Amino acid sequence: MDDLRKQLFYEKKNGYDLIGTDEHVTAENYCRGYMAYLNASRTEREAVANAIALARACGFTEYRPGMALEPGMKLYFNNRGKALMLAVIGQKSLAEGAVIAGAHVDAPRLDLKQIPMYETDELCYFRTHYYGGIKKYQWVTIPLELHGVVVLKSGETVDVCIGREPGEPRFVITDLLPHLAKDQLKKTMSEGITAEALNLIIGSAPYADEGKDRVKLAVMSVLNDMYGITEEDFLSAELVAVPAFDVCEIGLDRSMIGGYGHDDRVCAYAELRAILDVENPARTCVCILADKEETGSDGVSGMQSSAFDTFMEDLCASQHVELRRCYEKSFCLSADVTAAYDPLYPEVSEKSNDARFNYGMGICKFTGARGKAGTSDASAEVVAYLRRVFDKAGVVWQLAAMGKVDQGGGGTIAKYMANRNIDTIDAGVPVLSMHAPFELVAKLDCYMTYKGVLAVYNDD
Repeated sequence: MDDLRKQLFYEKKNGYDLIGTDEHVTAENYCRGYMAYLNASRTEREAVANAIALARACGFTEYRPGMALEPGMKLYFNNRGKALMLAVIGQKSLAEGAVIAGAHVDAPRLDLKQIPMYETDELCYFRTHYYGGIKKYQWVTIPLELHGVVVLKSGETVDVCIGREPGEPRFVITDLLPHLAKDQLKKTMSEGITAEALNLIIGSAPYADEGKDRVKLAVMSVLNDMYGITEEDFLSAELVAVPAFDVCEIGLDRSMIGGYGHDDRVCAYAELRAILDVENPARTCVCILADKEETGSDGVSGMQSSAFDTFMEDLCASQHVELRRCYEKSFCLSADVTAAYDPLYPEVSEKSNDARFNYGMGICKFTGARGKAGTSDASAEVVAYLRRVFDKAGVVWQLAAMGKVDQGGGGTIAKYMANRNIDTIDAGVPVLSMHAPFELVAKLDCYMTYKGVLAVYNDD
């Protein structure tokens, strides 16, 4: 009976029971590289810039329309500094399709409003507008950094980064002390902290002079000395507040990584590292680092933009291949995170189908919400293909869902790729505390996601 059960039943297995010491060491080395990348990539602009630096160090050159392409060439295309596409030209024609992995490098954050600065009661603040899906109460009373760019009227770009380096000042959003919070505590969690209250305190010392807004004047003077900007320059700025937490190992066994922005830079780094490690693939491999996923993938740097189609059309034109013929033969791994089962909140999970820490890369046949709204729902044939590829390459993987059916849901870039007539499926790293200022992933799952993307790139 035991042999029959083993033959007929399916049972998930912990990845640490499936790998040896050598692979454990390899996973640790991979995660060190990821931690360094995440620590230096607090915004989509920084994630793209750091990815380009890694790509150039590995022999990638910037793509220019009209370039003659040869098998083995390594190319990248920088989309406005906020999204990135990389390609390694394959031995086969693009008429046989491309192998694509797509992730996003934007993450929930607090954007400064276009007229952000104000003074009230001799304290100075920045007004913010939250970006992506957040629990607003999680963003108060934590240290925050300021990152981004200010573009002057002349067109000159000024890079801003305050709070990342040791010794630099940081920012915070205040909250009520419990002694005076009787009315606040009666409110729901979504009502206790409002969007308009998510304002950063940035100064309290007044300028040594007479007149109004003396604290604001003192703070603006500091910014002018540091960056040469005036208040009017905020009108053409993209400045964001992000958590000032360093990426670190979590647990006495150091088996987990904590940090801001795992969603989805943990998958972005996996596919980036994979395409950097690809050599002379059979089919052309493409890596996408997209922007704007957290707000619907709209805009020129989002996955609904035609920027990706233009890049692929240029590659196809160099081989006299119609883009639509390439797409219909292509495969896309939408590399995005999934929710990990949390034993502290079992009531929202469907334990047998949700992803678990250390059980490997999570494959999501569909995302969406409730009745599978807003998803491409990959075919059984696509799932079977991944099973074959992953098992052949020794990838530890698991099927994953997003909790109980009517509990909620989420989306990725998968449906936008599928709408292009590309076979697409979601797969990525399970995350605890997703969209919080400090998220948690398991090292083994991070490494297996890289190994899974590499296996798809290398499949012939």
